[in-house]
Amino acid sequence: MKLATVGYERDTQPAVIERLKTAGVELVIDVRAVASSRKAGFSKTLLSASLNEAGIGYVHLRELGTPKPGRIAARKGHVAEMHEIFKAHMAEPAAQLQLAKATELVREGQKVALLCYEADALACHRSIVAGRICEALGCEIENL
Repeated sequence: MKLATVGYERDTQPAVIERLKTAGVELVIDVRAVASSRKAGFSKTLLSASLNEAGIGYVHLRELGTPKPGRIAARKGHVAEMHEIFKAHMAEPAAQLQLAKATELVREGQKVALLCYEADALACHRSIVAGRICEALGCEIENL
């Protein structure tokens, strides 16, 4: 079993959806704290509708997103600081509940992709979320 991750920073919405379809993704879990975007096609409502039209499910798990101080650190290029802030956030009960929900969605057997903005998965908090899910389930991470 593989858990995919995808960042849309350098792509258009149609290109991301095509990448997801090519990889066989059946469900996208949006792990942004704020599911709006200045980038066309990536705000929650439009993204969800476009994914559904392409036959891909959509779930937004806001508590698996980076809190504001982490997003500020990331924008400044302080990836290690962002990772520390996010790891502390993941200890919160709401984040733990949504991590359990995401883990269960992956366990159900659909091919799942975690979606966030950052193109480089290792510079993004989604790599931490994916790592925790795969640690629990023994799956592999596939960065699309």
